[in-house]
Amino acid sequence: MYLVKDISGAIGLMAAALVLLGTWPVVLAVLERRGRLPQHTYLDYSISNFLAAVLVAFTFDQIGGDTPETPNFLTQLTQDNWPSIMFAIAGGVFITLGTLATQYGWAYVGLTVTEVMASSLKVVIGTTLNYFLDGRINKAEVLFPGVGCFLIAACLGSLVHSSNAADNQEKLSNSRNFTGNTAKEELTRQLLEEEEPKDCEEAKPNVPRAVEKIEAGTADFLIHLEDKRSIKVLGSNTLVGLGIVTFAGVCYSLFAPAFNLATNDQWHTLRDGVPHLVVYTAFFYFSLSSFVVGLALNAWFLYRPMAGVPRSSLRAYISDWEGRELALLAGMVSGLGNAFTFMAGQAAGYAAADSVQALPLVSTFWGVVLFGEYRRSSRRTYTLLASMLFMFVVAMAVLMASSAHRKPL
Repeated sequence: MYLVKDISGAIGLMAAALVLLGTWPVVLAVLERRGRLPQHTYLDYSISNFLAAVLVAFTFDQIGGDTPETPNFLTQLTQDNWPSIMFAIAGGVFITLGTLATQYGWAYVGLTVTEVMASSLKVVIGTTLNYFLDGRINKAEVLFPGVGCFLIAACLGSLVHSSNAADNQEKLSNSRNFTGNTAKEELTRQLLEEEEPKDCEEAKPNVPRAVEKIEAGTADFLIHLEDKRSIKVLGSNTLVGLGIVTFAGVCYSLFAPAFNLATNDQWHTLRDGVPHLVVYTAFFYFSLSSFVVGLALNAWFLYRPMAGVPRSSLRAYISDWEGRELALLAGMVSGLGNAFTFMAGQAAGYAAADSVQALPLVSTFWGVVLFGEYRRSSRRTYTLLASMLFMFVVAMAVLMASSAHRKPL
C-alpha cells in the first residue's frame, strides 16, 4: 500500500487537503442560497463522500504488497479488529453531526464565521487530545502557540459576526422610511407576502420575474438573498447561530482523536497479534458510519424539517436534479480532503495535520468572491476580518512547523 513516510510529503498532503476542505463548504452554501433544500443536498453529498472512501481503499490501499504488519484493505475486512472499527465508526458519527450543524450555521452566521469558529474549536480541543494520544511527538513549544492563534481567530470570528450583523441591521433600517416598524419586522412582512408552500410537493411552478441586478452588500441584496435561500434565518437571534456553530466545533474536535485511536490503538484494545487498522481501512469504516448516519438523519428531516425549511419527501428528493451534480462533487471533494488529512496525520502526527483547519482562508476567499459577504461593511468589520485571517495564516504555518516523524507504538 502507499504510505507517506517523510515530512515533506505529509506537508504536501496537508496543503492539498486545505484547498479541498476549504472548497466543499462553498459548494453546499451555493446550493442553499439558490433555494435547494439542505436535506436533498446532504443526501447527495453523503453518497459521493462514501464513494470517495471506497475509491481510496481500492487504489492507495491496494498499491504494493500485503504484509502482516500492514495488511491491505480486503485482508483487514476479515480480521478481528472490532475495537478499532468502533473508534472509526464513532469518528464518522461525530463528523456527520458537525457537518450537519455547519450546514445550518452557514445560513445563521455566514460561511466565513461558521468555518472560522468551528475549525478553531476543533483545533483547540482536538489538537490537544491528539498531541497526547500521539505520545507528544509534535514539538509542544511550537504546537501550542499555534493552537493559541486558532483560539484568538475564533474570538475574532465571533466579533466579526457581531459587527457584520450590526452593519446589516443598519442597512435594513436605512433602506426605507419606517413608521414605527423595525427593519426586522418590515423584512418579515415582505417575506410573508411572498411565502412559498411549506411542502415542496405542493409548490407551484415559479413564475418568471424580471431580473434586476442587485449590488452585493446592499439592503435589497440581503432581502433578495433571504427570499431565495431555503433556510430562513435573517433577523434571528445571534446566540442561536453561535450555539449551532459551537456544537459543530465540539463534534469536529472529537472525530480526529477517534480516528487516531482507530489507527494507532493507544488504549491497547486489540488482541495480541492483531495488526492495527491501516489508515485506508479505518477511513472506510469512518465514511461508512458517516454515510449511514447522514442518510438516516436527513431522511428524517425530509418529513420533519427545521429552521423554516419546507417539508419534503423521498419522492421529491429523487426527482430533484437541480444542483445534484454540485452536491455530489462536494461530497467527493470532502472525502478526498479528509483522506489526505488522515494520511498526513498518520505520517507526521494528527496534531500537526490539524493545520488543515485553516480552511477558512479558502472559504473566506470564495465567500467574498461568490457571495458578496462583507460588501459595504464598516471599517471596524473589515479590520476584524483582516485580523482574523492573519491569525489563521500564522496558526497554519506554526502547526505545520510542529510536524515530526511518528514513532512505532
